[in-house]
Amino acid sequence: MKEKLIFDFSASGRKGYSLSGRDLPMQPAEKLLPAKFLRRQPAALPEVPESEVVRHFIRLSNLNYHVDKNMYPLGSCTMKYNPKINDYTCDLPGFSALHPLQPEETAGGALQLMHELSSMLAEIAGMAAVTLQPAAGAHGELTGILLIKKYHESKGSKRSTLLVVDSAHGTNPASAAIAGYRTVSVKSNAIGRTDLDDLRSKLDGDVAALMLTNPNTIGLFEKEIVEISRMVHENGSLLYMDGANMNALLGIARPGDMGFDVVHYNLHKTFSAPHGGGGPGSGPVGVSEALVPFLPVPVVEKTEGPDGPRYRLVSDRPGSIGRMMNFYGNFSVLVRAYTYIRMLGPDGLRRVSENAIINANYLLSRLTSSYDLPFPKQVLHEFCLSGDRQKKSHGVKTLDIAKRLLDYGFHAPTIYFPLIVSEALMIEPTETESRETLDLFADAMLKIAEEAEQSPETVTGAPVNTPVTRLDEAMASRQLNICCM
Repeated sequence: MKEKLIFDFSASGRKGYSLSGRDLPMQPAEKLLPAKFLRRQPAALPEVPESEVVRHFIRLSNLNYHVDKNMYPLGSCTMKYNPKINDYTCDLPGFSALHPLQPEETAGGALQLMHELSSMLAEIAGMAAVTLQPAAGAHGELTGILLIKKYHESKGSKRSTLLVVDSAHGTNPASAAIAGYRTVSVKSNAIGRTDLDDLRSKLDGDVAALMLTNPNTIGLFEKEIVEISRMVHENGSLLYMDGANMNALLGIARPGDMGFDVVHYNLHKTFSAPHGGGGPGSGPVGVSEALVPFLPVPVVEKTEGPDGPRYRLVSDRPGSIGRMMNFYGNFSVLVRAYTYIRMLGPDGLRRVSENAIINANYLLSRLTSSYDLPFPKQVLHEFCLSGDRQKKSHGVKTLDIAKRLLDYGFHAPTIYFPLIVSEALMIEPTETESRETLDLFADAMLKIAEEAEQSPETVTGAPVNTPVTRLDEAMASRQLNICCM
């Protein structure tokens, strides 16, 4: 059912508030604001009672899909349940009422939180130091690549190529291009991991770094990572880790111990801050000791004073790449991630990854009878199926399967990625989903496979019971092409 606009509910004289002038000193608006800022006509705001306002927005929230409603099986996006305690701590007055321009001596608690969060993230990933400035994962990638560029420049080297594996997230080559690098693709081998022979053939004196996701986007751990690290560093290059899949590693393995020089974290994925609907995000970057001098400014430093520890912002760092964002990053996301880490502790973080791995393998075991598995191996936190069987035999594409899932009350998984898998269905259940929820999702996927075989038009015509039903994709594609010409 189509929901009206809030203005459509408006009726003169209906409102859910009453402002009394007896308790408030009333002054003419002209005394409070310059005349040029005053409206010539009253604002045309809707007049709606509180009950209708609440019902309107509740109805809208029910039409929308969100993690409080059901699971997100998005591969590589780690859309997991966000504990409400995160929102409570984020809303504490000392955090929520901060102003970014207030004197730093009045923001000691916030600076302490940032310093401690940086230290915890460094420990989790085995890195020497961490910057919290980047606003999202792709922004963290750009920051990491600029740090790599600055490192080579400090050595008098002008390398212009970045190697990117063919299963990489699309932001990897995009971030490299924005930083001014040429990208060269490294192939995956027959079992879904980095092809060492292809990597070896492309390592030369112009390569600044290799960008690698571990575990990769198929959910497989790069077992040859120590050898990859040796090859890259013997070439004078650096090793960058896309940390989007860190949800598989917490308390189990550390990128720094594997030989990575740079890693970005997705606090809005791995560490539970909500990012549905486009934000907010946070993509801190951890670096090895050699890259610490180049980190963005300002850096939070801790000093010991007569009254105890003090925290201050330091910008006097001549080697820094400069600022990557106004002020200090998306602070509310930092508070949520800090709460999450402190609440769970080391053992709890390890259980997060262990449960994510168990959930992914359980779900995989239920679905392989009805969907193709391009790389039949035990996975970590996510896995990638193929809809080739349904497409070739019944004309049902992966896109159709994703749309049909909406009729069963589930958000679609990531589709058509990674590019090395035909008709890809990339699924990540995360650790926060119960076995009952996983079974409901698996049952829906198995039912869709059955429908594809017995009544394919049911799937190719989906969705049918969503607020917006099947769109004309051919027309949308033509319109997009016209807009892009």
